[in-house]
This record gives sequence, structure tokens and C-alpha cells, in this order.
Amino acid sequence: MKENNRIIGDYSSGHPGPLLFVTAGVHGNEPSGVKALKKVFSELEKTKPTIEGRIVGVMGNKSALEKGQRYIDEDLNRTWTEENVKNQDPETQEQREMHEIIEVLEKFSEDDYSKRYFLDCHTTSSDSLPYISVQDVNDNDQWAQRFPTYIVRGFSDIIYGAIDHYMSRTGLTGFVFEAGQHDNPASVENHEGVIWLCLKEANALDVTKLSCYPECVERFTEKNAPSQKVFEITYRHEIKKGDRFKMEPGFKNFQKIKKGQLLATSNGSEITSDWDAYIFMPLYQSQGNDGFFVIEEAE
Repeated sequence: MKENNRIIGDYSSGHPGPLLFVTAGVHGNEPSGVKALKKVFSELEKTKPTIEGRIVGVMGNKSALEKGQRYIDEDLNRTWTEENVKNQDPETQEQREMHEIIEVLEKFSEDDYSKRYFLDCHTTSSDSLPYISVQDVNDNDQWAQRFPTYIVRGFSDIIYGAIDHYMSRTGLTGFVFEAGQHDNPASVENHEGVIWLCLKEANALDVTKLSCYPECVERFTEKNAPSQKVFEITYRHEIKKGDRFKMEPGFKNFQKIKKGQLLATSNGSEITSDWDAYIFMPLYQSQGNDGFFVIEEAE
């Protein structure tokens, strides 16, 4: 593989154990996870705590991160289809980025680790509490329950081609973590906090050995995160090519909505809610093909 400076950091104490593979910046307008990973690896190199196994931090859409835009040719978080993965002659910038990330992952063979975990770091265009998005396969959901925040099931069952779908079907255990709004400083705090907790849960890190403890963990767990609650996706509004979609202003992630409430307009027609439920990921950016989702609390 050509040198591409995609690895943000790589840390091990030399002890056997699991791999924790952390990706950040899969969307180029979401730099929060990259900033958090740089802080985490700086602290690891400074404090040199003992861990089992290894943590590797990897940059997602490098080209889009450099431009500060969501993507160049297509959404990198929709490219991870079996067809694209098999195609060794990628047609878009994002498909090339995907293959480079896969090449990095394949350097860390499952034969060398007791288990392989993944964490994919994201942020949202609207204000949001931090939450986990988990595909309910393998032991992903059981793993997600260890973390103190909202959990949303089923996103990758609706949106095929997401990176966590690929990671799960290739045998890794993990989830996507959405830390908050793109430009909110708390999003970096939340990403840093969840990475430390993953190291604690997966790699047996004693977080009290960190020079930044307890602040680097408690800013997420105590200050920013909501109490754990599980939601499931009820509906997705897809934006098709050529649609003129506009979300009604002011919606926040996890905001309650009522049946009949105006949510958005598309091609001049009003879109109203069919549910007494919650709005999820309302679109307030120029790029993207998911207008909004509706979620309900799991039974």
C-alpha cells in the first residue's frame, strides 16, 4: 500500500488481546473524531498506560476532510457494498478511500488478536445528544449496552453500504458513535470519552492511570450523555435525485414529534408526521440523501 498517512495513531503495550479499530472523518465535514483520536494518542504516548492488545486510529475520507465537505464524489458511508469491495478498479474518490481503509484493517489480521472491535466516529448536522447507532447482528447490541448513552438500532439495516455494515459482516464487533453537532466543542469531548471507555472495556485500560482522568471520561459520561435508552427506526425519508427537499427549521435529534406535525417540504409538497414519536437525524446540510428518520422507543 502506498504511504497515505491514513493512520492517526497506533498504540500497544506488547500484551496479547483485542484490536480496537477506530475510524473518524468518514464524512469530511465531521472532523471531531479525528481531533479526539489525536488527543487520545497524545495522552497514550505521554502516560504509557498498559493495555491488552492494540488500538489503531484511522482517518476516513482524507480528501473530503482536507476540503471540509461531506464527500467528493459520493457518500463514503454508502460505498461499503459487497460489489464495491470486490471491485479492484474503483470508480470514485470515495471508493478509492474505502479500499485504502480496508488495506489498513487487513494489516491487523483476526488471527493476531483475541477479538476485533470497531468504533466509527461521526457527528450530526442538527443539535443532538450523543448516541450509539448499532446494527443488531453478532454481539454488537450486547457490546453497545456497556456504554452510558442513547442507543439506536437498525440504521445499517435500512442504509446499505455503511462502514459499520461492512465491519460487522467481516466479523468485527462494534458500533457507530454520533457525538453531537458537527461544530460543537462537546462533540470532541464525547468522542474522546467514548474512545477511553472502549479502551477500558475492550483492552482492559485502567483509566485512573491517565493524566487527564477523570475529566476526559466524565465530560462524556457525567456532563453530556443522556441516560441509556434504546430506540428503533420506524421510517426513513429518502431524498431522490432532483428532489427539492427542505427540513422545517429548529428540529433537534430525538425531539418528540406529533402525528400531523409538519416536518419538511419536498418539491413544494408538505411532509407531515404519521406518528407520535421522535425525529432522528433531520438534514440541515446541502449534501446527503436522508432527509430525516422517525424513531420510537424499543419495547
